[in-house]
Amino acid sequence: MKYLPLIWANLTRRKTRIIFTLLSVIFAFLLFGVLMAIRQAFTLGANYAGANRLMTMSAVSLTVALPLSYGERITSVQGVEEVNPQAWVGGYFQDPRNPIYTLAVRVKSFLDIYPEYALPAVEQRAWLADKRGAIVGAALARQYGWKPGQQIPLRSNIWRDKNGNNVWDVTVDGIYTSQQKGGDNQLFMHYQYLDDSRAFANNTVNWFVLKIVDPARAGAVAQAVDALFANSPNETRTATEKAIVQNFAAQFGDIGAIVTAVVSAVLFSMLLVTANTMAQSVRERTAELAVLKVLGFGNLHLAGLVLLESLLLTVVGGVLGLLLAYAVIAVIPATLLEFLPGLYIPAAGLLAGVLLTLLLGMLAALLPVGRAMRLQVVAALRSV
Repeated sequence: MKYLPLIWANLTRRKTRIIFTLLSVIFAFLLFGVLMAIRQAFTLGANYAGANRLMTMSAVSLTVALPLSYGERITSVQGVEEVNPQAWVGGYFQDPRNPIYTLAVRVKSFLDIYPEYALPAVEQRAWLADKRGAIVGAALARQYGWKPGQQIPLRSNIWRDKNGNNVWDVTVDGIYTSQQKGGDNQLFMHYQYLDDSRAFANNTVNWFVLKIVDPARAGAVAQAVDALFANSPNETRTATEKAIVQNFAAQFGDIGAIVTAVVSAVLFSMLLVTANTMAQSVRERTAELAVLKVLGFGNLHLAGLVLLESLLLTVVGGVLGLLLAYAVIAVIPATLLEFLPGLYIPAAGLLAGVLLTLLLGMLAALLPVGRAMRLQVVAALRSV
């Protein structure tokens, strides 16, 4: 700590240069934090997917409906414990710019298949008994100020009732919490309410979620389910919930590879910028370093001063960048969060960011440290 004033004085000697270098590091780690959050959002569903859950959907596309009757046939497959039909509602509240992740589900089996959604027993019973009831996530309830017992005029951009209305009045029977961060901003309503009232596509679902007895036999169960509907007008594709989520994310590209490539390019650029700043700083202080050697500072002392100077620059810039990324994500509009509910910087991402600031500082200091350690006192003083 006693060398901190000296290090700070050296860093701020060329204020314009150091400010622009610091801003570059801040921007680099701001981008790093945001990209880590985006990567987390695209992989969150896969990370939390149940090992004992399969999804059966149309072999053509997720948007192609399947007959509801398939559920009974799937239940007969050995190894399948429970089946939950689900339909995408395309819900929004008041304005299409306020979309809500809404699914119509069969309530009893849904609660059994998804134990990670915590709902008080009294609210479970209320939802089971109320055909027009719904449960909403705690984050969604906070966003709109919804309370149990409140009626919501939910609108759909897909379904209309037999009178041509797209308003589906549902009552908040319960507010659930989720073990999955970002999983508590959804709304679940009764499938039967939707199916009995909609004007078209009755007795169809978008997919089935299967709870299986033994996750180790997931592949065999999936093959058996798809064999039931082979060569039929509505062939199916069954896979683990994790595989389906990963496949859906892959439609946007290999997010992990894209993020890694962008982050690598940005950090490499920052390495060059920071190393150049440090090299210039040491070059300008050649005579001063020579004087320090005369005063008794050894090579390791000088190397430590230059290294600490580089680390101070990268760590301060990196931490500020990560904090700024956290602030930016915190004010992301709810419209975007509906599509990316898990948009947050994970703890592992923050730790990786801090470690990268240290690594960047050490790499940027390599050449300047070498120059300082090789410095010849006489030659340096003669060059003044």
